[in-house]
Amino acid sequence: MSTEHSFILKLSCPDRPGIVHAVSGFLYERGGNILDSAQFGDSRTGEFFMRVHFQQVGGDPGLDALRAAFTPLAERFSMSWEAYDALVKPRVVILVSKIGHCLNDLLFRYRTGQLPIEIPAIISNHKDFYQLAASYDIPFHHFPLTEGTADAKAAQEARVYEVIEQSQADLVVLARYMQILSPTLCERLAGRAINIHHSFLPSFKGAKPYYQAFDRGVKLIGATAHYVTTDLDEGPIIEQEVERVDHSMTPEQLTAIGRDVECVTLARAVKWHTEHRIVLNGTKTVVFR
Repeated sequence: MSTEHSFILKLSCPDRPGIVHAVSGFLYERGGNILDSAQFGDSRTGEFFMRVHFQQVGGDPGLDALRAAFTPLAERFSMSWEAYDALVKPRVVILVSKIGHCLNDLLFRYRTGQLPIEIPAIISNHKDFYQLAASYDIPFHHFPLTEGTADAKAAQEARVYEVIEQSQADLVVLARYMQILSPTLCERLAGRAINIHHSFLPSFKGAKPYYQAFDRGVKLIGATAHYVTTDLDEGPIIEQEVERVDHSMTPEQLTAIGRDVECVTLARAVKWHTEHRIVLNGTKTVVFR
């Protein structure tokens, strides 16, 4: 079946009888054909979450018309909601420093169509990956941090945010960008910035986590992709992955394994976000895979 005029509706609201019936009825009355649907009711919070992917086979196929028509129903159920054109590729700006495995992985998945996104810009505080960006014909912005003053950092961050805005970014990905974002920038990017943390949170935070893991003799190492918030590494978790290790492995081997895990974890998080599969649930996420 063709997915022309295909849309995604994502919502959350207080749980009560009749929500699914109301949404499906609305789509039916507008000539919508549901391609897939998922829902979840959180018994602890009393919140209901839903994602519907549907094809518009009758009526006005425009996104603005859909939003206008759905608004009264959303208000009746006190919904937080958004509707998206499923054929529009989200625009993703990637931030990176001197460690490039996650950037390289995202670019390969983008080039081969595994990630349905556009990448209008790559931003870095180092020059290491400008040739990699050029090989994908993606603009590379180098904004160095040569001074340790707060004013210098604020000026650099202002340039970063300017590119993000000019790129009309739907999502910002911190692909091992080794700078802490200011509370102001975190708030500006709330809900649309994903970080990959090089350990299985909340353990082994800080520098050289795989060396910390080695010293503790861990049997599992992992990575965590989460939304960026003003609380460092405490944002809502999107995805985590682990790999089993043993006593025979060196810190360098743990690092290599960990970097593979980071790539997979971050790619999943980016894919799910750009396919509009994630709904925030307080300090957690609901992910309709």
